[in-house]
Parts: sequence; structure tokens; C-alpha cells
Amino acid sequence: MTLLTPAIPGLVWAYRFHPDKRPCTRLATEATRAELAVEDDGGFLWLHLNLADQRVPAFLDGFQDLPPDVVSALTTHDTHASITLDEQMVYGTLVDFQREFDSETRDIGWLHFVVTEKLIITTRLQPLRSIDRVRAAVEKNAGRYRRPIDVFETIVAEFQRTLITLVLELTEELNHIEDIVYDSAQRDERRRLAPVRRTVVRLHRHLRTVLALMRRAAAADDDDMPLGFDDVAARLTSRLEAVDHDVYALQDRARLLHEEIDSKQSSETNRHLYILSLMTAFLLPPSLVTGFFGMNTSGMPFEHGETGTTFAIIFIALSIAIAWFVLRRARIL
Repeated sequence: MTLLTPAIPGLVWAYRFHPDKRPCTRLATEATRAELAVEDDGGFLWLHLNLADQRVPAFLDGFQDLPPDVVSALTTHDTHASITLDEQMVYGTLVDFQREFDSETRDIGWLHFVVTEKLIITTRLQPLRSIDRVRAAVEKNAGRYRRPIDVFETIVAEFQRTLITLVLELTEELNHIEDIVYDSAQRDERRRLAPVRRTVVRLHRHLRTVLALMRRAAAADDDDMPLGFDDVAARLTSRLEAVDHDVYALQDRARLLHEEIDSKQSSETNRHLYILSLMTAFLLPPSLVTGFFGMNTSGMPFEHGETGTTFAIIFIALSIAIAWFVLRRARIL
């Protein structure tokens, strides 16, 4: 009886890139471990795995003699970015955005990776937006990817393009909010602005982290740096710095809009308090008059006779007129 070789656990896709400019070969999802052997023809392999399969860590433990630190970086569930250079390898975690089956979201996702001379492995828990775009680019023009580090550069570049797309979307949302805020109508747009500010703050925080990691990696020792990584890091740093300025400007604009909304709300509240204070000032003197004539004591003025109520009304009107005169003299009205 022939024993069947088990398929690769958690395999999403696997591409074999050839040294010439011919299209890359996509391995079947039922590919075996033997089909992933790195050939000596100058090509390389890209393996993308789904960490939802619990067998992935065991598979990576004995794959291509990967060091334990690299296997740990590929299978971790930590939610923070990292880039490490060691023995001509680059590995760590990058931030990305999750993708649903029929739509793209703004939820943060995490991509784990390792780049060696002839191999690039990426792992993730949820489907990610940028990595799927890289796969589409690879299938469209595989000849532009001559080394695994080229695929890594494209992954980070697609993350930067995704950020630009989100910046444009958030800018459009801020434009709509801004039109309403500076309109004459009084509307509270803080509920619409709050999720936009929260998204921008998260974008800026993760972008600054990736940018700092890329700068630190570019300053690593040449002995630990893969061939060509210094040029790739310089280009990626320039890309990320450009979008970082846009995200920072968007964050500053959202903050100013929030302050403007608070200012308008404070002005509206002060106006209401002003009106309430005026009503109190006008009603206080008549209240004193009615309170005086309402005392249940003897010897009250106009207690006897038929014109007492008329005089009381006259006193109420006079008290209002005096209050109005005082407020006018004090320039409150």
C-alpha cells in the first residue's frame, strides 16, 4: 500500500520564481513538502501560510533549517510590529489591514515574515489587504521579482499605498464633516468625527512604529544585512516618510475640527445661559413684588379696597421696567 504524503498545513499559496523572466509557477494547494525544496537554479520560493491551522508551527520547526527565533516570529500572535536582521535574514511582523471576503476593512491585521537568500515565508491569521494585492501583482508580472527581498519591498510598498487610499477616504469624510461644522446650522458632528480621529491616531501610531523599525534596520551591521536590503530600506523609508506627513496633517486637521466643534458647542451653551440669565433678571423683581404682597401678615398695603390688585400689577410692571433700565445701563442688553 502506498502512503500518501500529507499536504502542507495552512497553505494559502506557494509560488516558485524562476531566474529568467518567465511567469512564476503557482504550486497546487495539495502540494507536498518535497515540492517546496529550494532549487539551485537561481530562483526562489514564496510560501504564504494561514496561522489558523494549528499544525503550522510544527511544520515550520523542521522546514529549511529555520532558526527557532525565526519560527517563533512566524507563528507568534503578538500584536506589535518588529523587524530583525540576523545572519543575512530579515524577519519580524508588519502591520496591515484586514480584508473580508467581499469588502475591505479598516481593522488592523498582522503579517509575519522571514526573508532569506532563496526563500520568503509569510504567515497571517486573518486575510490581509496588502498581501492579496502583492499576490495579484506577482501573477501579473512575476519577472520584476528577481530576489525574495523584492517581494518584501512590494509588500511594504502596498501597505504604503493602502495608507494613501485610507488617507484619501478619511480626507473625504473630514470634508463632509467640515462643511457641516462651518455651516450656519447647529449640528453636533462629534459622533461622526470620533471614529475618524480614532482611525487616524491608530494609522499614525503604527506608521511611526514601522518607520522607526525600518530606519533601525537600515542602520544594522552589513554582516547581518541581506544583499540589497540597504537600498530597499532607503526606498521604503522614503515612501513611509511621505505618507507619514499626510497622516500627521490629517490628524492635526481632525484635532482642529474637534476643537471647532467644541467651540461652537460652548458658544451655543453660553448663549443659552445668557438667555436664561436675562429671564431670571427680568422675573426676579416681579417675584419679589408678588412675594411681598403674598405674605400672610396684617397691615399690608392695599389690603382693603377694590384697586389693590391693580396697584400690585402696576408695581410688577414698574419692577420689570426698572430691571430693563438697569441692564441697559450696565450694557448687558
